[in-house]
Amino acid sequence: MGALGRGRRPSARLAAAAWPVAVFLCFSFGAFEARGAPIREYDLKAAFLFNFAQFVEWPPEAFPDAGTPLIIGVLGKDPFGRSLDEIVAHESVRNRKIVVRRYRNVQEISTCHVLYIGASEASNLSRTLAQLDGRHILTVGETDLFTTYNGIIQFLVVENRLRLRINVEAARTAKLSISSQLLRQAEIVGAR
Repeated sequence: MGALGRGRRPSARLAAAAWPVAVFLCFSFGAFEARGAPIREYDLKAAFLFNFAQFVEWPPEAFPDAGTPLIIGVLGKDPFGRSLDEIVAHESVRNRKIVVRRYRNVQEISTCHVLYIGASEASNLSRTLAQLDGRHILTVGETDLFTTYNGIIQFLVVENRLRLRINVEAARTAKLSISSQLLRQAEIVGAR
């Protein structure tokens, strides 16, 4: 990823700059600014969702055909506002256009590749993750016990810094291959 470019949308600059900085420094929210405004937590998390797609490989059967876009879904109340849509606008990963979809319940999900499960779904978390079992979906959340219930990536905020916890066994079960570059930056759980 390149450095911040002039003339690019603020959210695109955030996505381009957030990954290298966040991966190598796990920085605090107030330490980085885009256009003079401090980065908000969910803007940063939206940038991570986009960047996760670049560090995960899905099995071929996760894409029904060559034209299937890479779908980033949000289940439950959407905390991102427009930032997620702005970050992925006009972007692609491995020649696949990125599309954002929002779901009210797990039954609405057909094809999805990265699924953010919002805090509004905390009371249904174990049932939701059980319903997604066996599907090739990178599940991402922030609620307590997310990885304990076999969610794959959990966002943690520790001392105003964004950290990651990754359940590698849940990723294996979903037949997802997570890059060692991403794994090195995370707390690993679920390892055999």
